[in-house]
Amino acid sequence: MRAHECHHCKQWIEEGEAHDCWTTTEAALTEDLSDDLREAWERLRESVVEFGDQRIYASGKAIMFARRVCYAFVRPKRSFLELVVFLPRAVRSAQVRRVERTTKSKVAHTIPIRHRDEVEAPITDWLRQAYDFCEAPTPRTQPARRTRRS
Repeated sequence: MRAHECHHCKQWIEEGEAHDCWTTTEAALTEDLSDDLREAWERLRESVVEFGDQRIYASGKAIMFARRVCYAFVRPKRSFLELVVFLPRAVRSAQVRRVERTTKSKVAHTIPIRHRDEVEAPITDWLRQAYDFCEAPTPRTQPARRTRRS
């Protein structure tokens, strides 16, 4: 392939050069954070680790928190951490910037975090609820039966 710009990361790739912009790490995503945001990230990560067994991994431009499925993720931005938490119901609060239904059973809550002191209740309570909710069995609905017309 001739030299080109990666449409994901906008990096220039020379001909024959190996490039995999999807392979990233927590360290790479958080290396350019300000001191306040780094402290907020560390506090957030510590809080989530206390919940129990889970996977924490980087994917694209986000750091994911998952048990069986993802229950929250963080997108590090220049001036804040964008925390998205998946809960079974919509929550109204001053901390929540946006609420969006993602599936029949999940509602995504977008929460900007700018300082370490913001990583406390109710945000940690919502993270705990999401952690517990993602392992709960989903109720199965019976498919509608078709009746034959005589």
